[in-house]
Amino acid sequence: MSRKEELVRAISAVEEEIKDLEQKRLRSQSSIIEAFVDKTEPNPRDAEYFKTLSSLIRLQREKLQMLSDELKLLD
Repeated sequence: MSRKEELVRAISAVEEEIKDLEQKRLRSQSSIIEAFVDKTEPNPRDAEYFKTLSSLIRLQREKLQMLSDELKLLD
């Protein structure tokens, strides 16, 4: 398999991972927004889960950018 094909597959996998992480983050985000609307404190577990998932998403986006940049260099 060529390096270009490997990068395309890796990019696809990272994009799917980001999508999955964002979907999971939506659950805790909804809980946090509900607490904000109700003017109550959000559940600390939901807040920590949101922060953790946001960090993972940020890391995956950085990885996606690096893979995309490497693919552009091959073209």
